[in-house]
Amino acid sequence: MSINQISDGLQESENVENNISNPEVKKITEPVIKEEVVASEENKIGEEKTLSTEETKDSEKEIEKVEIPTEDYTLLSQESLLEHLKKIVDKYPVHLIKEQVEAIRNQFNANFDANALASKAQFIEEGGNEIDFYYSTPLKKAFNEAYFNYKDHRNKYYKTIQTNLENNLKVRLRLIEELKVLVADNETSVRNKFSSFNEIKEQWHQAGSIPRDQNSVVWNTYYHHVDKFYEVVHLDREFRDKDYKHNLEQKLMIIDRAKELIQETNSNRAFRELQVLHKIWKEEIGPVAKEYKELIWEKFSELTKEIHDKRQAYFAEQDAKQEENLLARKKIIEQINRITSQSKNNHSDWQKAMQEVEGLHETFKKIGRVPNEVKNSIWEEFRESERNFNRAKNDYYKNVKENQLENLAKKKALIQIAEEHKDSEDIEATTELMKKIQGDWKKIGHVPRKDSDKVWKQFKDACNHFFDRLNSQKEEVNQKQEASFVAKTAFIEKIKSETVDSIEGIMAQITEWKTLGAVPYKKRYVEQQFSEVLDELFAKININKKEAELLKFDMRLAEIKAQEDSRLLSNEKTTIRKKIDEFKAEILQLQNNLQFFKHADKSNPLVADVYKRIKKHEDNLDTWEQKWRKIKSL
Repeated sequence: MSINQISDGLQESENVENNISNPEVKKITEPVIKEEVVASEENKIGEEKTLSTEETKDSEKEIEKVEIPTEDYTLLSQESLLEHLKKIVDKYPVHLIKEQVEAIRNQFNANFDANALASKAQFIEEGGNEIDFYYSTPLKKAFNEAYFNYKDHRNKYYKTIQTNLENNLKVRLRLIEELKVLVADNETSVRNKFSSFNEIKEQWHQAGSIPRDQNSVVWNTYYHHVDKFYEVVHLDREFRDKDYKHNLEQKLMIIDRAKELIQETNSNRAFRELQVLHKIWKEEIGPVAKEYKELIWEKFSELTKEIHDKRQAYFAEQDAKQEENLLARKKIIEQINRITSQSKNNHSDWQKAMQEVEGLHETFKKIGRVPNEVKNSIWEEFRESERNFNRAKNDYYKNVKENQLENLAKKKALIQIAEEHKDSEDIEATTELMKKIQGDWKKIGHVPRKDSDKVWKQFKDACNHFFDRLNSQKEEVNQKQEASFVAKTAFIEKIKSETVDSIEGIMAQITEWKTLGAVPYKKRYVEQQFSEVLDELFAKININKKEAELLKFDMRLAEIKAQEDSRLLSNEKTTIRKKIDEFKAEILQLQNNLQFFKHADKSNPLVADVYKRIKKHEDNLDTWEQKWRKIKSL
């Protein structure tokens, strides 16, 4: 006989439901699972429950629709970790938060241990004895108190569950004893026995879960005595057949629901509801006629296997996806390690690296689940890669800070020099000094941002103070030199219009010229104009060119001396040395050329020209050497 035939036969029976008063009918005809259970993501993936045809697991635990948030606790401060612990313990069921609580506790202890090591190192560095070191904080004490409060609530919760399981076991054992007494009772009528039997069944169905290790024995014992009861009252077949028929109808409804579950797209939801169906089949619905028992169980087992296979396929797909996620997370860890090892020489490089790591951190968090066995280790690898990056970053900025403090000290030293010399009267030397320290300032690197503007303003103000003085003095000098230029131009015109016919008169003109002062550098051509006028005057009184040149040089030296300008004196020395070297080189070259004509007569025009040029250069050399002696005497 097929399942369909059994079902058709039940539908043809008249007044079955009206004649059977059994609370199980309402249970099965209503939807078995009304809402999806939302568990933590990691628990769903790691769930590997299986249903055998012989046994199902107890599923009477209260299932709450709760989603507990998780965070990256490595980014939180100690204070924030304590607040998160209190919030989770207060807001969520104590038996669902173990994973989050332990993650918070592990991170808090890791941070505390790191702080303790740093404090211990400082304690020893300051001369303390390691054996005397003790480290604790009020925050640590508050965290321990909150954690112990959670453990206390959790222990009470599981103790209450255990107590309830044991009480339920006592109730079920009492009902079995009552059933045994009912079976052995030969005086009560069959109708009254059925009434008592139904009351025992009702109480049995209302009793809660019992300890798992007692579950199989207790239920088998119960069913054994139920069968005994039916054997004893077999004469009243009407009651027995009605009960069998009702139980068969309920189990066929379960089979129909199992068929529907095969079409369920959410395999986890289908699996959980299937567990409930198995529980009802075994624990809440009584026996059926022997000719149907194996047939309907085989059908239910086939559907169970099909749902189970579908779920296994789902998990296989999830496992493949988790492996992909694992590879993606490992790739991110490798990227962070590579960024840490790359050379970064300035603030801009580190800012770019920090942005990249921050982006990788967000990407890592968005990647889906990974296999349970590596879930914690991959997170630890990720945190370690970030810790290594942060250590390298902190070391860099620690060194930068030290360098900036050194640079600050150097710049403050330059400020002191600038302020000490800003009012100096030694303009020439101080000008060179100020230019030098300005160049030194540019070579010094960055200083702490909070000091940068302040020290720059101090240095700039001191330098500007000196150069403002310098510019003011130059302006005065320029005005005087412009006046001298006007006076010297007029003086030249005056000399041209007068008659000077003696050396004394010329020297008087030179003396008066010296009193007119210096002229602007760009207008020094007036000196050449005066020199040309002097040449004309010397020629008129028969003074040779050499004597005139030396007289004019005396005038030049007097002018340099009057200006007290060491730069002019140095330039004049350089010019004289250069001229001396040039004439010596020319004379040497001409003398070497004569070697080619050593057999030629001096009357030879070419040879005579060479000797003439040598004589001219020697005269010029003598003039410049005399100038050199004069300038050295200064």
